[in-house]
Amino acid sequence: MATRSSSQGILSDDKAEAREQIVELLKQAYFGELETVINYVTNSTNPDGLRAQEIRESLTEDVQEELGHAQQFAARIKELYGVVPSSVDFIAQQQALAPPADQTDLAHVVKGVIEAETSAIELYNKLIEVTEEVDPVTNDMVVAILRDEEGHRRLFEGFLRELEPGSS
Repeated sequence: MATRSSSQGILSDDKAEAREQIVELLKQAYFGELETVINYVTNSTNPDGLRAQEIRESLTEDVQEELGHAQQFAARIKELYGVVPSSVDFIAQQQALAPPADQTDLAHVVKGVIEAETSAIELYNKLIEVTEEVDPVTNDMVVAILRDEEGHRRLFEGFLRELEPGSS
C-alpha cells in the first residue's frame, strides 16, 4: 500500500495558496462558532417569560455543538499548517445576538439566532465551494457542520413563526 506524501493533495507545496485561503476561511468559521457560544450562553440565561424556557433549553443544548464545531475548525487549521488564532485577533460580528433591553423580547433573540445561523451557512457554503476540488477532508467536515447549522436555523424559524404569526 502506498503512503500519501506531502507532494500530493492540499498539503503539497504547489497548493500553498489554496491552503492559505482555506485556512483564512476556517479562522473566520472558528471565531464565528466561538462568538456563537458566547451569545448562546448569554441568550440561554437572560430571557424571561412564559415562552422563554424552550428557547433557553434549545440554546443551552446548542452551546456544546457549536463549541465542538469550533474545535473541529481549530484542529483543521492546525492540520493545514495554520496557526489557530487567539482572542487577541477576535472581532465581534454578531450584533443581532446582543441581549435585548427587554428580557421578555424573545423575538429579538430568535431573530438574532436566525441571522447568526444564516451568516454561518453562507460562510460554510463558500468554504464548501473553495474546498470542492482541492481539499476533500475539509469539504466533508464543513458539509457535516453545515447540516447542523441548517437544522438550527430551521428550528428557530419555527420559533419565530410561533412568536410572530404571519412572519416567514
